[in-house]
Amino acid sequence: MSLTLEYLRSIYHLPFNELITRAQEVHRKHAYAGKMHLCSAKSIKTGRCPEDCAYCPQSVHYKTFVEPQAPLTEEEIVTAARRAKALGAERFNIAAAWKRAPKGAQFNAILASIPQVREMGLEVCCGLGSIDDEQSTALKNVGCSRYSYNLDTSKEFYSKIITTRSYEERFNTLKSIQKSGLEICCGGILGMGESVDDRLKLLLELSQLDPVPEAVPINALVRVKGTPLENREFVDPIEFVRFVASTRITIPTTMIVLAAGRSEMSKEMQALCFLAGANSILIDEKILTTDNPPFDEDLKLLQQLGTA
Repeated sequence: MSLTLEYLRSIYHLPFNELITRAQEVHRKHAYAGKMHLCSAKSIKTGRCPEDCAYCPQSVHYKTFVEPQAPLTEEEIVTAARRAKALGAERFNIAAAWKRAPKGAQFNAILASIPQVREMGLEVCCGLGSIDDEQSTALKNVGCSRYSYNLDTSKEFYSKIITTRSYEERFNTLKSIQKSGLEICCGGILGMGESVDDRLKLLLELSQLDPVPEAVPINALVRVKGTPLENREFVDPIEFVRFVASTRITIPTTMIVLAAGRSEMSKEMQALCFLAGANSILIDEKILTTDNPPFDEDLKLLQQLGTA
């Protein structure tokens, strides 16, 4: 059956108990629901991003708490990965605030670090902005298995959040990355002022990628002083959980990553997200530049839920 917006609306607006039950049934059919996948993301180049994403404290267009930092060296990337491994991470995301990944020494340092991170037993994901076919192939050849590149929101709402890169450019970059054989990690942000339909249109776009994303990060807007979205209200918890459940039903095999914004989520909200089908979280004290729950709090919650 070809998915439509009308169908996604019918799923999303189910009575809450029925929606969660269906999401659980799908999740149990395709994955073990008692295991939480732990990932860690490290910003290896921070600040001075030329993009104007309205949510991002790293944009050069906004005055925020972020101080630009020089790119990390190969040794520093490996050290950060070793720390993530010690916390229990199974995947390490190398991220950088670039519009387009550069060529030369900085990119070569990333390539040199990836085999060392793989030797630790960690899967490697990269999120370096736009990359060309040559760079995609190079990343895959040294052991990167997945590339992180979000669509963020619907095509219709996108221009209200970002003007420095078109939605079509993002979508075409995703398809190019997939051609190289890399998996994709692609999702969005809730709470930026978008409508429920905007969220469902994003989900529809994700479901129509071929193949569908191997991971879908679902972020709650982190409201950062100095950005255009600093005064937004935090996303409604029930709406957030509904979107998680709808994603699980729509893309049954994907890993749903509960990503940014968890520092503002109650443990009950997080537990409902897990019940709705989220099966991965980002750990460590920061998600790139914004706060994340302390790892001991995460561990305590996962132990309480029996998913540690």
